Amino acid sequence: MLYNVMVVFGKDNQYEFKLSDADLAGRSAEEARRWFDKEFAELECEPSNPVGKVLIIDKILSVARYAGENRFVDGKGWAHDFVRYAALTLGRDTIRVDVSSFSISY
Repeated sequence: MLYNVMVVFGKDNQYEFKLSDADLAGRSAEEARRWFDKEFAELECEPSNPVGKVLIIDKILSVARYAGENRFVDGKGWAHDFVRYAALTLGRDTIRVDVSSFSISY
């Protein structure tokens, strides 16, 4: 299967990543959730919902926002981990993480 993950920071700032099953092999959704938990804490993200539980979608969006666009420019290292773990966590083959509008679509 081919996975397509797009991270958008505005109309002209879109970063598209393509992953294969091999890119996700040996990784689990639980590992992906732990990665987002760790990044959320390390980046000192503020919860978008001050009343309670932070949903995984909010963590994905917050991690992208607080990490900043520069981490996605080269498409390697941290950015590759982000999109791989987003695909594993959400279990979808097409994902659009729109940081500018704080939304995720499939």
